[in-house]
Amino acid sequence: MLLYSHIISSILERKVMEKQLCDKLEILKKIISETNGIAVAFSGGVDSTFLAKVSHDLLGGRMVAVTARSMTFPEREYAEAVSFAKKESINHITIVSEELEIEGFSSNPPDRCFFCKSELFKKIFSAAAEKGIKTVADGSNMDDMNDYRPGMKAAKELGVISPLKMAGLSKDDIRLLSKEMKLATWDKQSFACLASRFPYGTRISAEKLTMVDRAEQFLLDSGFRQVRVRHHGDIARIEVGSEELKRFFDESLMKAVHEKLCSIGFKYVCLDLQGYRAGSMNKTLPEKAKAE
Repeated sequence: MLLYSHIISSILERKVMEKQLCDKLEILKKIISETNGIAVAFSGGVDSTFLAKVSHDLLGGRMVAVTARSMTFPEREYAEAVSFAKKESINHITIVSEELEIEGFSSNPPDRCFFCKSELFKKIFSAAAEKGIKTVADGSNMDDMNDYRPGMKAAKELGVISPLKMAGLSKDDIRLLSKEMKLATWDKQSFACLASRFPYGTRISAEKLTMVDRAEQFLLDSGFRQVRVRHHGDIARIEVGSEELKRFFDESLMKAVHEKLCSIGFKYVCLDLQGYRAGSMNKTLPEKAKAE
């Protein structure tokens, strides 16, 4: 198959990456091709965009991207997913998966993502079946093995495959390949659903999700790239990329952020000096919960 041969040649000639990464790409292509049809859980993030693009290139009309709309998924992310699918002429389906209506989700237990992903993947399987597609795939990669991810348990139980992980691709691998493929998402900031902004055991509501969404949108509009606003009751704990922390030495910016977040509903606004890191809320989990 000649598809992607020019990318592999470019990688090897310019020594952008080692042959090992090219081999991983070939493994990924083989995995996808052997499905004979695939529905990709498509959020518009780095991983799912790369998976959707490769799957569409290989399978054409036998591939469909499925995006779920809900209170935990910001409109900006949905708009980017729709725009990409349209640009690439990818079959795209939008479903509604309102997590707040799922029993056990709003109380925010440590396995919250299990309930969410179970509901989501069931709906994706249903949407895929209407298109005659039996295989559902997510964008999990090798790096996801290093964090607490109860949603992966739901995927496994329902028979969802993870082609990127199966091919041995890491997040850095995916970014590099995405750059070679000229995907705009190659350097897109990491994103997780807004429910991840709350300490486990803290009840999640539509009002609180809206507060977090508005606060993060303000910071993004202010020029920050990697942003999390963790909701600790009256307190907003801001995480930004380590290279962006120094921006808060600007007193006018500090004042603007404080005033905006207080107008949204927070009483206190603080900056996490460690900066952004994925899964920071998992720090409060006992080791037993992480192992289950």
